[in-house]
Amino acid sequence: MKRICSLILALCLLVPSGAFAADLFIAQAANFTPVMKEIIPAFEKATGLKAQATYASTGKLYGQIVNDAPFDIFLAADEKRPNKLFADGLAEKPFVYAKGQVVLWSNDKNFCGDDWKATVVNDAVKRVSIANTETAPYGTSSMKAMQAVGIWEKVQPKLVFGQSISQAFQFASTGSADAGFCAYSSVFTEVGQKGCFTVVDEAPPVVQAACVLKSAPHADAAAKFVKFLASPEVQAMKLKYGYK
Repeated sequence: MKRICSLILALCLLVPSGAFAADLFIAQAANFTPVMKEIIPAFEKATGLKAQATYASTGKLYGQIVNDAPFDIFLAADEKRPNKLFADGLAEKPFVYAKGQVVLWSNDKNFCGDDWKATVVNDAVKRVSIANTETAPYGTSSMKAMQAVGIWEKVQPKLVFGQSISQAFQFASTGSADAGFCAYSSVFTEVGQKGCFTVVDEAPPVVQAACVLKSAPHADAAAKFVKFLASPEVQAMKLKYGYK
């Protein structure tokens, strides 16, 4: 009974209002939010099905899935978590749906230039936002970039950690941080276009995999969604937001 109550509470916190009337439940890594908010209406128009997405860090969504949250499909920001679900017999074989890139973004155009490394160590930059380096793949990639160029230890005191890459961007865009390690997709949003960015070439590309869960309440709808993700329409949407 205690486990059931805990699960109900978790679902109330994570699943959007009205989701239980949906035909498809999507667990979506936060970095892909801008694209998914265009994909879902197009999918609904093409199929007549109602889809609902929950946006959070990959690690948080994975934790909910292994604790029996009733999602149909998991679109992660890494390959590790979908592969583990597959290895544990909880998901169908994963597939790559996008490849993303880390950028350093700022509201202040004085903090953008050709060298992101000089920006984050600049004494005028007091706070730098970054996604959780353990649960959010974009945070891990950002950390590896700083480690690769030997500035990780120096920058750590400035870091402001978000639970997801979306929260890291929120910190930078609202002024809670002077600059932030963000997903390339965020620069194409209305807010993102008001600032400036530098591509972090040293950050490993973020290979994003998805999988249909074996416990999917709506397996047929999930299969249709997987097929739709491969359509030219969706490919164009991904390119629009800087994904490969």
